[in-house]
Order: sequence, then structure tokens, then C-alpha cells
Amino acid sequence: RRRRLLEEEEDTRRRRALAEALEMMPVKIDGKEERESVEDCRWSTSLFFGVRRNALFCRSWFPVSDNPNGRYAHFARQLTSRNFGVYAMDWIGHGGSDGLHGFVPSLDNVVADTAAFLENVKLEHPGVPCFLFGHSTGGAVVLKAASYPHIERMVEGVILTSPALRVKPAHPVVKFKGANKRGIPVSRDPAQLLAKYSDPLVYTGPIRVRTGHEILRITAYLTRNFKSVTVPFFVLHGTADRVTDPLASQDLYDQAVSNFKDIKLYDGFLHDLLFEPEREEIAWDIINWMEKRLDVVQDFGKLVD
Repeated sequence: RRRRLLEEEEDTRRRRALAEALEMMPVKIDGKEERESVEDCRWSTSLFFGVRRNALFCRSWFPVSDNPNGRYAHFARQLTSRNFGVYAMDWIGHGGSDGLHGFVPSLDNVVADTAAFLENVKLEHPGVPCFLFGHSTGGAVVLKAASYPHIERMVEGVILTSPALRVKPAHPVVKFKGANKRGIPVSRDPAQLLAKYSDPLVYTGPIRVRTGHEILRITAYLTRNFKSVTVPFFVLHGTADRVTDPLASQDLYDQAVSNFKDIKLYDGFLHDLLFEPEREEIAWDIINWMEKRLDVVQDFGKLVD
């Protein structure tokens, strides 16, 4: 046990150092340094201590100055260009957070950490409308978090890209073929695939047994409860995604009782939508939906007043 703890601590130190070092790296889009937006936003990193006191590595981006970095930096810059602030949190076992790389002992704890992190953000920015965004298994986490009334009340909506829903034991996301450089392609852009699988912060090994079990458990819960979903949401999925199931996203949309819901299926697109060649279009689809949702909330507020 002591050896395992030492291995975990060393793994965490290594990944956290890599995550923090990204602050000094120029952003590259399609192999080119992007400098025209250097003054668009300011960004920072921090540690947030989750429900089990694990240190979770976080980033934030806000409109002002400086340059966001990391895999989702380009999307963050698009959001800040429309005056959205962005917070991102690495789960336990991922990015610069505590834990053994790729090992998630409990997705319920990840859901609880997400809720606690959101509550912290709301305390820092009282009265500011918030959205939750999740990709793949992150989409499942966000959807489950929003199933709790106190969390649903804190958000204007959730955005789910390629969410992991209705996953079976033989499914690629559990076998981890979908997230492995030797497995199923997740983008049609070779440069983005190379960047992803060259990133030491991206876990590309065989799935940890416990992590696979947790994915099966959370997706089974969500599938049973599609008809109980009331939070406003926008679900996006590529029809050629072989990692997660676009038909499950369609079922979520069809069965959810949310008063404000939308779905967009992209013909022939793969799993990592924000790293597809058409990522600009997809990012703006998300931003436009958020702005549309805020317009509805604002109009309703005027009616109430």
C-alpha cells in the first residue's frame, strides 16, 4: 500500500508540474502560434479541494488580457470574446489533480466535486448566470450533477458534447479503445489527434478497472432517468462517433421533460467535436445556444418584474 501511495504522489507531482508549465507555452492552433488574441482575456490556475480533500487542478479565463492555454484554450478564448468567463477543473486522476493517472475511484465523488466547485464559483460571482459544460464521461457527470435540485437552480443550462450515455460492458468507452491512440479515431483532423496523444496529461493507457465500473454505473443511472431530466440542456453529437452513442443523445432529447432543450447531430463527425476540422462552427453553435438561453431568462425576468 505504501508503494502504491508513493507511486500516486509521484504521478500527481509530475502531472501537476506539466499542467502548471502550460502557463509558459504559446497556444498553437493548426500548428501555428495564435497571437492575435493575446489581449482578449486573463487567466489563472489554482487548486480546489474536493469533497474528499483531494487537490483538484483548475484553470479560469476572463475577458481582459493575457492568453489562455491548454487543450480547450481556443474554445475558452471564443467564450471570453463573447464576455463569458470560464472555469475548468481536472477530475481526480486527470490533468494536474491528485490521484493515479486515469484512476477514478468514484464518479459520485466527481459529481460532488463538480457541485462544490460550482457553489464556490457562484460565491465568487453572485448573481452571474452560470452554465455547466461536459464532454464524453464529463457530460454524464454534468448531467447527473444537474439532476440535483440545488444544482439545477444554480445553472441556466448544461451543454453536453458526445455524452457517455447507455454504455454497455463491451462498449469502446469502457474498453478504452475510444480514448487510446491505438484505438478508434476521435477526430478527423490528424494534427489534433497527434496533439492529443502527444500530450502527457492525456491518459492513453488501458482503462483502470474501477474507472470502467464507475462509467458503467453512472451511465446506467442516467439511462434509467432520462424522463426525469428537467434542466435546460443542449446536446451535441457526431453521427459517426464510435466512442459514445449518438442515438442515446437522441433518446435523452426525446425523453427529457426539460422545457428548454435542443439537440444537434453533426453528420459524419467523430467523438471530439471541439477538435474536429469544423470546431469553429461547433463552438459558435454552443455560444449561440447559451446566448439564446440567456435571452429567454432575461425576458422571463422582465415578465416576473
